[in-house]
Amino acid sequence: MLWSLIKILLFVAVIAALTLGAGYLMESTGGVQVTVAGTEYTLGPLQSVIAAVLIVVAVWILLKLLSLLVAVLHFLNGDETAISRYFDRNRERKGFQALSEGMLALASGEGRVAMAKAAKAERYLHKPELTDLITAQAAEMTGDRAKAETVYKRLVTHDTTRFVGVRGIMRQKLEAGDTDTALKLAERAFALKPKHEEVQDVLLKLQAQKHDWTGARKTLNAKLKHGSMPRDVHKRRDAVLALSEAKDILDADKSIEAREAAIAANKSSPDLIPAAVMAARGYIADGRQKNATRILKRAWEAQPHPDLAAAFAEIEPNESPQERLKRFRQLTVIKPDHRETRLLMAELFLAAEDFPGARRAMGSLVETESDARVLAIMAAIERGEGAPDSVVRGWLAKAVIAPRGPQWVCDNCNQVHAEWGPVCTNCQGFDTLSWRSPPHVEGAVPPGAEMLPLLIGTTDEPVEDVEDLPPDPDPERAARNQQVLDAIAGSGAKAAQSSK
Repeated sequence: MLWSLIKILLFVAVIAALTLGAGYLMESTGGVQVTVAGTEYTLGPLQSVIAAVLIVVAVWILLKLLSLLVAVLHFLNGDETAISRYFDRNRERKGFQALSEGMLALASGEGRVAMAKAAKAERYLHKPELTDLITAQAAEMTGDRAKAETVYKRLVTHDTTRFVGVRGIMRQKLEAGDTDTALKLAERAFALKPKHEEVQDVLLKLQAQKHDWTGARKTLNAKLKHGSMPRDVHKRRDAVLALSEAKDILDADKSIEAREAAIAANKSSPDLIPAAVMAARGYIADGRQKNATRILKRAWEAQPHPDLAAAFAEIEPNESPQERLKRFRQLTVIKPDHRETRLLMAELFLAAEDFPGARRAMGSLVETESDARVLAIMAAIERGEGAPDSVVRGWLAKAVIAPRGPQWVCDNCNQVHAEWGPVCTNCQGFDTLSWRSPPHVEGAVPPGAEMLPLLIGTTDEPVEDVEDLPPDPDPERAARNQQVLDAIAGSGAKAAQSSK
């Protein structure tokens, strides 16, 4: 409010001063006489002031026209001027508009439109480090791999875009299956940006595929150093790499180095079952059974596993079934209610021909966690207790169509592996194998196997003889079922022989 009042007062004062000055000039005498070409002009005081103002304005306009003429001459000469800057700003405006439209087209999945807009932006901006990025990604989107690779190679030549170019070519080589070239590019990209998490993961995966365990451990340490991996995960995966290195050394018949590497891997991650097994076997080979026992017990406490039990049996290979049953109590008392512990006890009782003890050890596994191994053990128990052949074959028939139970399964692609490995053979995932039951696929059984319990009989109501069953009206199905029956009969004989 006060400022507004001050501005009004100042305005009134200026107007009053001008009015007073104009009145003073009009009342004053004299003036200015100007002679031009023999003609004399007399100007009064007020007229003289107006003429002076007009002369100043005319001079200012003349100077501006002269500067414009000079700017035009510089523009024609190619020098930077206000005119050139005006046109440059116009080109930049059009170029950045085309660039933004190209980015929107790329985000919308319109690859060809994005490439056209990128080309237009390049004509206006002359900034390939910006436009080439859109062009390369749009070319990949449209399937033009040759153009994308050409653009990525151009990006490699500039310091600011070299990493982007190397990474783009690396991804193309990975998609093409050229892992050798991709590995070299990943190493170069890692050297440019060691903190880049995607490059770290790709390099680690490729090094594991190529069995470059030393390089993989360096990459893993870099992930820990730059904070892209938790310390506990690093410890586990470093143990996996150490174990993989030990397995390669073992294949090269360097047993001492393999034992040391396996022991180191087991110390890093005691719950890594293959490391515990290899370290225990190394101690057994050195005659240090107590060390082997301690390692296996600690691993069993982390996760009971059949491979641990097999290695524990190798500590005393010549003991009798009764002695083995007694010694194995060191393991079975650790997690007595675990599924693997119950199955191990049942198998030990079978080896000792204590079939009621084996049945007690099984508990309720048949009802709660039934799989092929559980049903096969039940068939052996029935055989050992003198049950009819139809009952034994009934259990084996159920085992044919039952789930396979826990196996080494990839957490990424659910691929089942016969033995543990650091890399999945299907999806090439690193450290993705875990001991669990794979997804049960309905219908994934041998042809005709789903009819076996009906053909052979059930475990509750045994059929006296398979020959008493009425013939199958379909000859092909009957022949197919008979082949499966013969295979099961052979399996039953082997189970009975192993139980004795």
